[in-house]
Amino acid sequence: MKPSMIAAQMYTFREYTQTKEELRSTFQKLASIGYTAVQVSGIGPIDPLVVKQFADEYGLEICATHVPWTRLVDDLDALAKEHQLWNCKYIGLGGLPDLYRTGLEGYRIFIKEISAIAKRLNENYGLQFIYHNHDFEFERLEDGRTGMDILLAETDPDYVGFELDLYWLQAAGADPVEWIHKVNDRMQVVHLKDMAVIDRKPVFAEVGEGNMNYPGIIKACRETGVEWYVVEQDVCRRDPFESVTISLDYLLHTIEGV
Repeated sequence: MKPSMIAAQMYTFREYTQTKEELRSTFQKLASIGYTAVQVSGIGPIDPLVVKQFADEYGLEICATHVPWTRLVDDLDALAKEHQLWNCKYIGLGGLPDLYRTGLEGYRIFIKEISAIAKRLNENYGLQFIYHNHDFEFERLEDGRTGMDILLAETDPDYVGFELDLYWLQAAGADPVEWIHKVNDRMQVVHLKDMAVIDRKPVFAEVGEGNMNYPGIIKACRETGVEWYVVEQDVCRRDPFESVTISLDYLLHTIEGV
């Protein structure tokens, strides 16, 4: 796998990116580790121009984001212009807002609203909306389908893409490889983290340090045309910069040839 296809999710470093000084230091460390791209998420209230300046300084492409639902609803034009400033095509939502977690009807209301937003982003700004899952989207609803089934079936593939989080898929009892093929070419950005077991409980782990089928996962991602492999770890049991170094090394070396 080429280094230019792998990015670091800034949510992993949310405790280190709340000020300009912290963000610059974090970008510097990630570049020194070998990352060439980042996904912006969870950073502090930092001027988008400053974010771009620091990213350019350390040769980091901003490949995607996660943004608040409120900004998608109330501040879309400014949000889109920020992404254009960053030359960032993929604008992501980290999960279904609580307001819509009311069963089948809630999903359908959300789909109606996000479809209009996603179409506007695409047609007015050339941006692609992507939806990031957790585990709750795999709860079965009134008609027997899961929330993810509904999101996949009832959104327009021209406007709504997906950003599968493979740890949360595994946690939900779903098959990551199967779902990669289900979303197929609707996924250009994927979240990579591993799942290990400690004291009989599942825990977040560095890619390659857990029990997930990463050779099969990467093969499926290649077959379906994933552009960006984003390393994320919600909770690290060691220094997070060490964690993402381990994951990067696995993706660059151990997984090569799959």
